[in-house]
Amino acid sequence: MIIQKTSNSRIGDFDPNNIGFGAAFIDHMIICEYENGKWGDVKLMPYGPLPFTPAMMGVNYGQACFEGMKAYKDKDGEVYLFRPEKNFERINKSAKRLAMPEITEEMFIDGLKALVDVDRAWIPYGEGKSLYLRPLIFATEEALKARISNKYMFAIVATPVQSYYTEPVSVKISDYYSRAASGGVGNAKAAGNYAAAFYPTKLANEEGYEQIIWTDDATHEYFEESGTMNVFVRINDTIYTPPTSDKILDGVTRDSFIQLAKKRGIDIKVEPIEVAKVVEAHKNGELKEVWGVGTAVVTTAFKALGYKDEKLVLPILSDEESFAISLKKNLVDIQTNQSEDPFGWRVKVEKHILETV
Repeated sequence: MIIQKTSNSRIGDFDPNNIGFGAAFIDHMIICEYENGKWGDVKLMPYGPLPFTPAMMGVNYGQACFEGMKAYKDKDGEVYLFRPEKNFERINKSAKRLAMPEITEEMFIDGLKALVDVDRAWIPYGEGKSLYLRPLIFATEEALKARISNKYMFAIVATPVQSYYTEPVSVKISDYYSRAASGGVGNAKAAGNYAAAFYPTKLANEEGYEQIIWTDDATHEYFEESGTMNVFVRINDTIYTPPTSDKILDGVTRDSFIQLAKKRGIDIKVEPIEVAKVVEAHKNGELKEVWGVGTAVVTTAFKALGYKDEKLVLPILSDEESFAISLKKNLVDIQTNQSEDPFGWRVKVEKHILETV
């Protein structure tokens, strides 16, 4: 790894008590370029703009994917990553689906650890606070021709964050727009997936909803995801979540929730969720909770579901009654080193790792 530390840290301008989401970036970034059929040296360098042109193929033809993950600081100042191997596996699945070169585990894991170590002062400590990490791969060749690019960049940037949503949200069940189609790129974290979601979300916002529950493209009769999150539904004391497919992202937080629920003996079923079943359960008083999970939000509870011309208001549960809240606490306690980690998910980032690189 090539190391170039900044001589002008901006940490003095960072206020850990006044954090937005994704607005301020740490002092350094990781960069690695692909050319002539191979990846070059990984570089840790000062964060800043890079020289690209509007003819860059990633901008014109959409070869771009990314990951979302976090680093956490405990009360003793120690720093941890959470299940980074899952994100490594998934970014390569995304790259393969988009015909981009896969990266090595050393590039990904060592790059993350080096970046987090050198800028550990940027990682805020406290409830809901963390360092959001964004590994990404995108085409950089300067050419206007619809083909696979010959040049790429792997990068990691990071931003201190606090909780994405602080209150439950209302969501609209889509009966027209879909997030992904069979045979498409729904199970890849392709940048274009998010661009295509913005317009339907804007329409939902105009109706008074913060997000969308995406339904299947063929019939709109089954839940798939919610906004940029995986979705969970609790009917009585059973949790349901859709199985992953080529339309549904294999979320790390989703998998963690499933494993935590099983460990606690909660009845959880990974199976298709019919919209009609959810509506009927609400009518019968059996629909207890619906929530979304993802790296950025961890957990977002839904207070109402919009379906056609109806607004299905969900029960208000106490923290003790809510599966969503208690499972979130289990997960966050593991991530932030406040509880034992029976799964081996927590990965400690040793201090001064750059001295051994």
